[in-house]
Amino acid sequence: MFFASDNSGPVPPQVIDALSRANAGHVSGYGADALSLSVADRLRDLFEAPQAAVYLVPTGTAANVLALALLCPPYGTVFASPVAHIHEDECNAPEFFTGGAKLTLVPGSDRMTPDALRAAIEGEQNRGVHGPKRGPVSITQVTERGNVYSMNELHALTAVAQEYGLPVHLDGARFANAAVKLGVSPAQMSWKAGVDICVFGGTKNGLMGVEAVLIFDPARAEEFEYRRKRGAILFSKHRYLAAQMDAYLTRDLWKDLAHQANARCDQIIQGMKGLGVSVLNDTHANMVFFDAARSVHRALHDAGVAYNIWGTLDGDPQQQIMGRLVCDWSLEPAQVSAFLDHLDKAV
Repeated sequence: MFFASDNSGPVPPQVIDALSRANAGHVSGYGADALSLSVADRLRDLFEAPQAAVYLVPTGTAANVLALALLCPPYGTVFASPVAHIHEDECNAPEFFTGGAKLTLVPGSDRMTPDALRAAIEGEQNRGVHGPKRGPVSITQVTERGNVYSMNELHALTAVAQEYGLPVHLDGARFANAAVKLGVSPAQMSWKAGVDICVFGGTKNGLMGVEAVLIFDPARAEEFEYRRKRGAILFSKHRYLAAQMDAYLTRDLWKDLAHQANARCDQIIQGMKGLGVSVLNDTHANMVFFDAARSVHRALHDAGVAYNIWGTLDGDPQQQIMGRLVCDWSLEPAQVSAFLDHLDKAV
């Protein structure tokens, strides 16, 4: 009953097999091997973007900060949700890799609204050289509070960015989960929706460690390559990144893994509703945020359920505490059923 993070699950056997096949002989390094070049072409096909520049990096933070460094000068600012990963969980890496750009947090919740974004944009670049220049809008899909932007919501945000001539970065660490939830293609949820640079995440959806960065304006490609090398993020044995992504793309494994994770989340949501537990995110893919009494959380943890809470297990047993459950591809229905049985006893 492990729901702490989709980073913590195992790697699918298809990926291990692909790595084993790649582990033969000698090939060119740094992405010049045939497999890496083929994977880039396959990603262009998947995103219906034949001119896109495509790069593989080992972590989501690397993908995000390199993308933002392309889009934001050191004297600029990035517009993002207050709970965006680039703000809460990347140790100032966006500021570091952009050379000092700031983050402007758009007031509200995890899902930015067009009105709040417009107000935040209007609040910057009105002091001349004494304030930051407006920079990219960063959207997280799935959000850090487990919600999924609808396609209408995505289009509304990118439309605001376009009003001001600002580029859009999509943090797609859970891109597959969102695309499967919405029933849309990668193209529809990226460049067709007004996104300039998209992160197509793999690690949270079962890969050992690789993310793809798709830059839909190829004129930015050379700068990305220099920044990736300067940032010490260019793998020499690049084929091992490519092998993971190759397996991910083969027979739509990325979709299958996301379907499995999302299905377990649906199972949890239905079970919680039946037990009267308060679910906080009104949309979901593979994450559930919920409120429960501290005594409930304590009972679940004592039963061996692993997940995160926003607080401690010590204190008033009746106090409501927020918890987060994350489903990865490997969870079985029986594991979710076992969790719901323990939850039933606890509430």
